Amino acid sequence: MTTVREATIALLRALDMQTIFGNPGSTELPLFRDFPDDFRYVLGLQESIVVAMADGYAQATRNAALVNLHSSAGTGHALGNLFTAFKNQTPLVITAGQQARSILSCEPFLFAERATEFPRPFVKWACEPACAQDVPAAIARAYYVAMEPPCGPTFVSIPVDDWDRPCEPIRARRVSAINPGDPAALTDAADALAIADRPVIVVGAGVARDQAWDEVIALAERHNAPVWVAPMSARNSFPEDHRLFAGFLDAGREKIVARLQGYDLILVLGGPLSLYHVEGFGPHVPEGARVIQIVDNPAQAAWAPDGMAVVANTRLAILSLLAGPLPMERAAPPLRQPAQVLQGMEFSDSFVMQQIARLRPRGAIVVEEAPSSRGPMHDHLPMLERDTFYTCASGGLGHGLPAAVGVALARPSEKVIAVLGDGSSMYAIQGLWSAVQLGLSISFIIINNGGYAALASFGRIFGLDKTVGTQLPDIDFCALAEGQGLSAVRVTDANGLDAALAASFSARGSTLVEVVVS
Repeated sequence: MTTVREATIALLRALDMQTIFGNPGSTELPLFRDFPDDFRYVLGLQESIVVAMADGYAQATRNAALVNLHSSAGTGHALGNLFTAFKNQTPLVITAGQQARSILSCEPFLFAERATEFPRPFVKWACEPACAQDVPAAIARAYYVAMEPPCGPTFVSIPVDDWDRPCEPIRARRVSAINPGDPAALTDAADALAIADRPVIVVGAGVARDQAWDEVIALAERHNAPVWVAPMSARNSFPEDHRLFAGFLDAGREKIVARLQGYDLILVLGGPLSLYHVEGFGPHVPEGARVIQIVDNPAQAAWAPDGMAVVANTRLAILSLLAGPLPMERAAPPLRQPAQVLQGMEFSDSFVMQQIARLRPRGAIVVEEAPSSRGPMHDHLPMLERDTFYTCASGGLGHGLPAAVGVALARPSEKVIAVLGDGSSMYAIQGLWSAVQLGLSISFIIINNGGYAALASFGRIFGLDKTVGTQLPDIDFCALAEGQGLSAVRVTDANGLDAALAASFSARGSTLVEVVVS
């Protein structure tokens, strides 16, 4: 009879999950006895980094990634990026070690009390199997649940003495949960879209998750409808140089209403429209506008404050809309004004974004976590190709740097550019070590503005003239990078920026460019 470990390894191989992300502790070690040659273990130097690397990898491969954490302490370290993975709707199977069953009643050292409750509510399902023989079946169920839309993390706590117990092998199954949407509701949406005088489309991350890039372009062109990006969208879902691209919606009620004023039908695809970062008042949509939202997450459909919501796979739903009635003839919307070309007299993050856009290799993937530079990025660093942008949907820091490692691991033939803030970088700076050890080609661009500039800006909303704890002087990012094996360069003015970026983008390994901006 096989052991729990052998049955689990066979299951993971069948599910194409031979990459394990982790930071091992004592209660996890027996899993790795006789570790097979066709598996690889990706080491992160802190558990939050481990989860974010797995998050990037899972998003880029479109398959659940396996994460191995250490009981309560390791799971606790990982919770920030577990929250982000939940908001990103990233499929992860997270296993955590538990002390031996025979001593659990004695509260042993490094055990997990109420292990399945600890990661909630940011896992879709959690289990500590009742007996060792149930471990492979629990991991299988965790995989299927993680992959069911809306995708997300799941959690299995495994006692250390389970791995060597005998058990029956378990076969991998095919489980499909793709939802094409309610036909009657989609017919209603197609009819409404065809007769609207001024329709507008709002795209969210679900368009990218459901691989609906071509379909949403076809729908926008069919209806001559401008396309806005939903507030805080974590993926790119429409080419930002397209004639119908309109811009980005802010996460504020009044600003959303102002941007969408004058449209009589608002079609939201793959993401929430009413996602707010600040308190607002008044209507959620312009007067006289009908809202139809197509999302893959029932929770988003439930809390949407206005309009009809259809839970469906975005790509399949758009195909239904494309099969609907031909629209009335409409005039093309006005073109979006191009961003002003900057000369670098003021060495700003806007200028840095512009030069990244000019010099990046074709097909390069941008992973971003620079909150105070998100606006300049929108203005000067357009995303032009499908699946070339990833960011954090939760607003928590410490995801972008290691997520770039995971994306690069999944897509080794493409250059990955990690655009990071100085404050964000310090949450996960150890991730540079993993990038080097894995031999990945990542350009880490740290925009150093000397503090948590986004927080200082946000403080003005509350009438604060000064925000405490937002200054970050005297951090040498080049020294931190070089100490972990990267080549690094510091740029303080426009004269040296292009050469530094070009060298980083052409390098075969990982490099870091620290850009000190005003």
